[in-house]
Amino acid sequence: MKFDKPLIPATLIRRYKRFLADVTLKDGRQVTAHVANPGSMLGMKHEGLRVWLEPNDDPKRKLKYSWKLAELENGILVGVDTSLPNKIVREALKDGLAADLGYSHIRPEVKYGENSRVDFLLTGEGRPDCYLEVKSVTLSRMAGLGEFPDSVTKRGAKHMAELAHMVAQGHRAILLYLVQRTDINSFAVAGDIDPEYLNAVTKAKAAGVEVLCYGTEMTTKDISLAERIT
Repeated sequence: MKFDKPLIPATLIRRYKRFLADVTLKDGRQVTAHVANPGSMLGMKHEGLRVWLEPNDDPKRKLKYSWKLAELENGILVGVDTSLPNKIVREALKDGLAADLGYSHIRPEVKYGENSRVDFLLTGEGRPDCYLEVKSVTLSRMAGLGEFPDSVTKRGAKHMAELAHMVAQGHRAILLYLVQRTDINSFAVAGDIDPEYLNAVTKAKAAGVEVLCYGTEMTTKDISLAERIT
């Protein structure tokens, strides 16, 4: 998945009201950027952080910059925009991931459960329908370990119950964690942050929901699916 426009570097002043961040551009100007991330963004919101913004010239958009990446020490990149994982996974599904899972057709944003939408519904002849939910992983509190969630997520727990319900009805369900960091080689659910979510995932796995985790290859030009992480 390529970014629509070349990203430009900036320095973070502060992130506030969940969806806003004040930054300083390379030429010294201070601007406000949109932050497409409702999470806590633990570890990537401190003053002085190097960030990467995507500019836009859309007259309908109030903010002319979107915060896409955070750059940590040693050049580690972290994907900030939580709308990107679905685009990355969809591209990977079209490029062969769906076939690897045994499916030939991909439908995004399909209604299911109680007033919910699954990220992708995969179908194929002679195969049970597969409900695929994608979660973005950006938290890391221990070297090499990615964690989800970074804050309490009641919506995430609800999704686990609905995926388990799909399995009970004879379908297939997959929970895919996409790690948007370049320094991760293992993954775990952050049960200390959200015990209810950990419980929901544990019950979903026991009910037959499959759990996959993939890394990403990330630069300031593009992001793509990488190898599977255990």
